[in-house]
Amino acid sequence: MGDHEAHGGQGLNTATGTGTDDAAAAEAARRLFAAECRFVAGAARLAQLPEPGLPEIAFAGRSNVGKSSLINALTGRRQLAIVSVTPGRTRQINFFDLGGRLTLVDLPGYGYAAAAKAAIAEWTELVDRYLCGRPALRRVLLLIDARHGAKEPDRRAMAMLDQAAVSFQGVLTKADKVSASELTRVRAALAAELAGHPAAHPQLLATSARDGAGLADLRAALAPLTLWAADGGG
Repeated sequence: MGDHEAHGGQGLNTATGTGTDDAAAAEAARRLFAAECRFVAGAARLAQLPEPGLPEIAFAGRSNVGKSSLINALTGRRQLAIVSVTPGRTRQINFFDLGGRLTLVDLPGYGYAAAAKAAIAEWTELVDRYLCGRPALRRVLLLIDARHGAKEPDRRAMAMLDQAAVSFQGVLTKADKVSASELTRVRAALAAELAGHPAAHPQLLATSARDGAGLADLRAALAPLTLWAADGGG
């Protein structure tokens, strides 16, 4: 599983580029996420997982944190990933092909869900097995509600990803629902917590699917991960 972190680390380019380089990278990321994005598979059991191919970016987080909304906002679609106000409505792992260059993976939420305990246990095991054993997985976006900050289920996910050496990046969602001062406080607290996790990506982003805040930065952070598609990685 160590290759997850290695790939995730290679996706970082911390060198300072020129303004022209930055603008070109931002435009390339915008074009990538404006490409056709289509549903390709849904898996409720391990046997139903599609064969690994394109680099995969997984969206993980507590139930109702806004995973599906963020996928829709990033790709400029309204109903690509189904959004529900009922926590736990996503009960399978859904795979979306983005322009033949990247696969976006919508995971069932952890924590509270309106479902039977047996069903919750089944899809929790499915998600854990996927996260810890998927060779095409390049990064996990760990979504955390800006109104609440990190909770114990999030911390358990961080510890599991550390142990499996799977690169993950913290992404605050619903940033439009808190004041600027509260967002600054929550962001600082989460950044300090993530600094203690070896598998955590150093860049923490705050986003809003409603007003678009932070989406361009997130697209730019993910676009370099498509490079392994050309290299045959995964």
